[in-house]
Amino acid sequence: MYKTRLEHVCSRLTKMGLTQMIVSDPLSIRYLTGVWVDPYERLYALYLRTDGKHRFFLNNLFVVPDIDIPKTWFSDTDDGVAVIAGLVDGNVDMGIDKNWPARFLLALMEHHPNVRYVNASSCIDGERAIKDEYERQKMREASLLNDVCIEKAAAHIKAGMTELECADYIRSLYKEAGCIESFSTIVSFGANAADPHHEPDDTVLKPGDGIVIDMGCEKEGYCSDMTRTFFCETADPDYAAIHDLVRSANEKAESLIRPGVRFCDLDKAARDVISEAGYGEYFTHRLGHSIGMQAHEAGDVSQGNPAEIQEGMTFSIEPGVYLPGKFGVRVEDLVLVTADGCEVLNHADKHWKVIG
Repeated sequence: MYKTRLEHVCSRLTKMGLTQMIVSDPLSIRYLTGVWVDPYERLYALYLRTDGKHRFFLNNLFVVPDIDIPKTWFSDTDDGVAVIAGLVDGNVDMGIDKNWPARFLLALMEHHPNVRYVNASSCIDGERAIKDEYERQKMREASLLNDVCIEKAAAHIKAGMTELECADYIRSLYKEAGCIESFSTIVSFGANAADPHHEPDDTVLKPGDGIVIDMGCEKEGYCSDMTRTFFCETADPDYAAIHDLVRSANEKAESLIRPGVRFCDLDKAARDVISEAGYGEYFTHRLGHSIGMQAHEAGDVSQGNPAEIQEGMTFSIEPGVYLPGKFGVRVEDLVLVTADGCEVLNHADKHWKVIG
């Protein structure tokens, strides 16, 4: 699996006219090798060459498994960039990933000032975007856990609870399930839900409030993400109608997903549903984002992305309407693109419901 991934990335490098690349993103390194290191502020790099002569650059403090890639070690008191500079090709262009800190990149540029440094992240991002069967199954499992946890959360929430209490309960469900949050859980009551990224606080749930829960977990290295919107004890008919509208926009976009369709056309389809009902100005964000080893990966579902969908991609579909000072609703699923459509990875009911 890892050998194939490395070969595919090197093929992409060749198409870019590159023969070498430094990868520093720990998740990308794990994707390519199976090795996980959290380097904190320390230098950590995987050097790729299209001739297959790859090399790890590792601090002595790191613990890594014995894999078939040569390793070069250095200490905290060594000049790690100088070590790298002495072993890479200083006469040809160098691919760099978008995450390598400037303090390392600028130092390497000083060692090899005549080299052209190229952002080659697309070579890895393009591979990570297409999930293999192992990854697809992990995405299904993480989403199934999210379905189970949101159903338990909906049964638990009652008037008088605070947003923080609800978010803590969801985190406890993840812990019980043997996973962790893939991002900080969003719980928003009433007017707070008009802020798409509201952070839970001491706001108390009242009868009639809308409840937005945006939650995701990470299980065995892969992430889930979903949003459901409920009502506490009773639903204002006007707000319930907006919920139906947003769900319809979600379902419209999902119905169009198949290889070859452009991401921007999905965004437009959902946005048109909401705009035609008079709420277009209140749909204030893109339709979705890519997801996998991270909750937000390279690529999105937006008006500005004309790229075509490919089989194996996973991304969110999450339209919303946000009325400042009043109400907010979002309905979000993850989808996996199949040969002739998509598999919706979330199965928790997305129609509005009264809880509490």
